[in-house]
Amino acid sequence: MTDVIEQGEEGLTKSALKKKAKEEEKARKKAEKAAKVKEAEQVREAAEGPDYAAAHYGKLPLHQSQSRPNRKRTDIATLSAKNDSEHVLLRARIQTSRLQSNKMVFLSLRQRTDTIQAMLAVDDKQVSRQMVKWAASLSDESIVLVHGTVVKSPESIKSCSIDDVEIQVSELWLVAGLEGRLPFSLEDASRSETAPEVEGQFSRVLLDTRLNNRIIDLRTQTNQAIFKLQHAIGDLFRDYLNNNGFTEIHSPKLQGAATESGATVFKVGYFKGDAFLAQSPQLAKQMAIAADFERVYEIGPVFRAENANTHRHLTEFIGLDLEMTIEEHYHEVKELLDGMFKTIFKGLKERYAKEIAVVGKQFEAEEFKWREETLTLTFREAVDLLVEDGVDRGNLDDINTENEKRLGRLVKAKYDTDYFIIDKFPLELRPFYTMPDPNDPTLTNSYDFFMRGEEILSGAQRIHDPEFLCRQMRAKGVDPESMKGYIDGFRMGCPPHGGGGIGLERVLMLFLKLNNIRRASLFPRDPKRLEP
Repeated sequence: MTDVIEQGEEGLTKSALKKKAKEEEKARKKAEKAAKVKEAEQVREAAEGPDYAAAHYGKLPLHQSQSRPNRKRTDIATLSAKNDSEHVLLRARIQTSRLQSNKMVFLSLRQRTDTIQAMLAVDDKQVSRQMVKWAASLSDESIVLVHGTVVKSPESIKSCSIDDVEIQVSELWLVAGLEGRLPFSLEDASRSETAPEVEGQFSRVLLDTRLNNRIIDLRTQTNQAIFKLQHAIGDLFRDYLNNNGFTEIHSPKLQGAATESGATVFKVGYFKGDAFLAQSPQLAKQMAIAADFERVYEIGPVFRAENANTHRHLTEFIGLDLEMTIEEHYHEVKELLDGMFKTIFKGLKERYAKEIAVVGKQFEAEEFKWREETLTLTFREAVDLLVEDGVDRGNLDDINTENEKRLGRLVKAKYDTDYFIIDKFPLELRPFYTMPDPNDPTLTNSYDFFMRGEEILSGAQRIHDPEFLCRQMRAKGVDPESMKGYIDGFRMGCPPHGGGGIGLERVLMLFLKLNNIRRASLFPRDPKRLEP
C-alpha cells in the first residue's frame, strides 16, 4: 500500500509518471509521423504541381541526325581544377548513382578510362525535386548528355579518376537507356583479381561470364586500357618498321595448301574443292622477298586449328609478321627484331603509363623488365640452365610450356630480366623452310623470343634455294607438288632472307601479366568459343 501512494518529485505516483512518459512518447511518435506525412504530401504536391525544371531534363528523341548545332563537347580526361567555373557539355555513361536525399543525387560519369563525379542539387531555377528523382531512377550504364559547371572540390574525390573537380549539373538528358538488367555490375567486374571475396559484399565475375557478355565487360576501365595498349603495340610495331625501310603488305587468308603442316589447319569448302585458312602469312612474305620487296611486314589474322584449351592459345589471333633480306648473317634479322621489341617496351612505358597503371589496379604484377643488352642463350645453354635446376636432360629434347616458365623464373633470378632470346634450335623442332646451321646440320639458324618465360616470337633464316627446300619438305612429310607455286617463286632467284611471327595478344597478355590470353583478345576464338 505504501508503494502505491509513494510520490515523485512533482507529487505524482510512480504509476502516474510511467503513464505520463508513455503518453509523451506516443505524442512524439505521432508528431514525427505527421511530419513525415506532411513532407511526403509536399513532395507529392510538388510532383503533381508545375515542374519549373521540366525543360532541363528528360529522354531525348531518337537521334536521327536531325540537326548539327556544332556545340563544343568536353572529354572528362581533360578536366581539372584549372577548369573551375567553366560550363561544359559532355556525353557519358552513368557508372553509379547515389540518392543523398530527395533534394540531391550524385552520379559517377564515365568516358573510357576516366570518371568524374556529377551532382544535382535542388535550387529555385534549374533543378527541381522531380529532376533529382528522375536522375536517381536512371539505370547504371545509361548514356546521358550533361550540361553543367565545373566546380573545384574542397577534398579529393577518391571514387573517381578525376579527383579534384566535380560537375554541378544544370541539364541532364537521356540519350540511350537499358532494356533489361545488367548481367553483372561493372564495379564487381573491375575489382582486383587478388581481392578476397567476402560473402554478401560482392561477387567475383568469372571469365566465362565476362566473355559471354563481352560488350558489357569491355566497358570496364581496365578493358578500355587493355585495348588502348593493344592498339599501341600495333602502332609502335608499324612505326618502327616503317622507319627501318619496311613495306606493309596484305596477304590472302584463303590458301590452296597448308602453310606448314596439315594437322593444324582449318579446311573450308571452296566452290567445288577445298581451301585452307592461313596459319600465317609466311609463304606470302617469302614470295614478296623473291619479288624484290626487300623488307615487308603484315598485321593480320592467323588461324590455328589446334585443340588447345590453355591460357595462351587461340584458334584465331592477330599476327605481327615481318620478313627481310639478309646481307651477311641471319643475326641481322634477330637484332632488328630485338631493337623493335625494346622500342615497343619503352614506348609503352613512356607514352602509356596511365593505361598501364589502370590495368595494374586490377591485375597486380611486377613491372616488366628488360636489359639494354638483351640476354641471348643458345638452346643448349637454356637446357643446361634447366638441368642445373634439377630437370632431367632426357625430358628436354624440346622445352615444353612448364619448363619454359621454369626457365623464365631462372633467368629472372639470375639476370633480372623478363625478356630474353633463345638461339640455335634443333632442326627437328622447326618447320621445313628453316635454314640449317652451316656447322651443325642438327641445328638451325632460328630463334625464339620470350617474355616472362613464355614464347612470343618464333623466327629464322629461311631456305631460299628451291632444290634444298624440296629436300627439306620431303623430310618433313610435305609433298613439294602441293606447294608448287611457292617453290617456283624461288626458281627465279631469291635472296637470302629471314623473319619472324609474333602473337599480338600474347605480347599484351605477358607485358601486363593478365594470366589468360582471352583477356587480351577483343572477342576471343578458342576450341570452345565462336560467340560473341
